[in-house]
Amino acid sequence: MNAVDPRRWWALVVLAAAQFMVIMDTSIIGVALPDMQRDLGFSQGDLQWVFNAYVIAFGGLLLLGGRLSDLLGARRVFTAGWIILIAGSIVAAAAGTAWIEIAGRAVQGLGGALIAPASMTLLMTLFGHAPRELGKAMALYGAAAPAGGTAGVFLGGVITEWLSWPWVFIVYVPIGLATVAAVPALLPRAEGRRGSVDLLGAAAVTAGVALAVYAIVRAPEQGWGSAATLLELAGAAALLALFLVIQRTVREPLMPLAVWRTPGLAAANLAMALLGGAWIPMWYFLNLYLQQVLGYGAFPSGAALLPMTVAIMIFMIGVTARLLGRFGAKPLIVIGLAVLAAGVAGLSLARPDGSFAVDVLPASLVAAIGMSLAYIPAMMSAMSGVRPEESGLASGIVNTTYQVGSAIGLAVMTAVATSRGAAEPGDLPGLTGGFQAAFAGAGAVAALGALLTLLLMRRPARSTRADEQQETVSSSRA
Repeated sequence: MNAVDPRRWWALVVLAAAQFMVIMDTSIIGVALPDMQRDLGFSQGDLQWVFNAYVIAFGGLLLLGGRLSDLLGARRVFTAGWIILIAGSIVAAAAGTAWIEIAGRAVQGLGGALIAPASMTLLMTLFGHAPRELGKAMALYGAAAPAGGTAGVFLGGVITEWLSWPWVFIVYVPIGLATVAAVPALLPRAEGRRGSVDLLGAAAVTAGVALAVYAIVRAPEQGWGSAATLLELAGAAALLALFLVIQRTVREPLMPLAVWRTPGLAAANLAMALLGGAWIPMWYFLNLYLQQVLGYGAFPSGAALLPMTVAIMIFMIGVTARLLGRFGAKPLIVIGLAVLAAGVAGLSLARPDGSFAVDVLPASLVAAIGMSLAYIPAMMSAMSGVRPEESGLASGIVNTTYQVGSAIGLAVMTAVATSRGAAEPGDLPGLTGGFQAAFAGAGAVAALGALLTLLLMRRPARSTRADEQQETVSSSRA
């Protein structure tokens, strides 16, 4: 596909829609959780595994997906990811037990881990040669992720209210088939290259993250100082250390450690991890508060979060891109995380006898604005200093840190909620007390992210790709 082929914009629609759907898969089940809990027998504490099974597989295997995209060709891996996502959706929809549901969600996560890095590689292939177009393409593609996450809550409410919870998974089947059918006509063919796949490294990092989340989830029940919890956490640390050793010793690692010498990469990824660690627990517990405390049904609960989707789309596309070109990434990340912290802290004041207009709407809109200001600048900062041939790797790393931060953040806040009073449905004071603690904890994570970004992030030297990308965003306004 050449530089002036008008199909590249239609291809962007496919890629942005794929990003939208992959991230929506982490949130569409939110409104359906109470129904799934009742039908499949999940406990209140174990319910989060419907979310975390996807996120752990997604985040843990993103680097592997990026490597396979390089070796096998991005278009081929993109297509394979959709086929796997469709298969996982069918399993999740047909599940009759909690463990089959979790397995289906993990398969969906594997599909997403192939789709996301392949999408970024294809986007750079289509627009990397045209700086004026790249800013527009990145803004639209970047906005698809948080918008998909929030829109999934609303769509999940519509589906759960008028059909039933298995349909939140069935919806991916026709969409996935249509996407696969559109690939040959719209996406450029990308040839692979010779090389090996670090399967041992992929297994080590995924198992390490999964064991860490498992230990945190079980800690309130077993005790944080119990032998079981300490052994599980030690095992997770050992697996992650093994991953680093493997990356240092194998010839073709999933994540060459030298990439971390790129200026600003570590700080931007830390910001993304803490952003995910605040945002995902916020919407998870906000949805449970709406249904289990305020008594909303599936559709009203999804509709209650629609203003967040609108705010994200307006600010991310219409405001953030302009501010990024004018002020640079660091101020927006700091301010965005601080605003997110304020919004989530406002939700910690939610009452057992509260209302949507007072306890939810104002604070959720503030949180959405904060997310809108921080997400794209953090994403672009993580990719700005690397060489062009490392852009796929940088994309995989930053997506991995966001997803892993989300999984660990949710596990920690669920443990906090459980220890501070979150009980089974029906105990409104107990549930609210636990949710308040989780919101306060998520707000603290966002505030920590703002502080660490302020202290650790340095502006790259002039003439680096950071400046080029900021100028690209500015020129995209023309």
